[in-house]
Amino acid sequence: MAAKGTAAKSSSGYSMSKYDVEVESRLQALEKAVAELQSHSHDGSGGDVSSVIGALKAQFPNKFKNL
Repeated sequence: MAAKGTAAKSSSGYSMSKYDVEVESRLQALEKAVAELQSHSHDGSGGDVSSVIGALKAQFPNKFKNL
């Protein structure tokens, strides 16, 4: 006798195993983290090389004066 499962449903209505549910939640967390990192890199708060060059010039003015 087969027991009726209580698996979660995907957005398209298909049943998902416990593993699928765990993988989906981890994927969503990763996608959220990537989107957050992408938004930070485009807001001008240190996401470009010029801030690194400025820090190098400040710390080592003789070595990096020509950058």
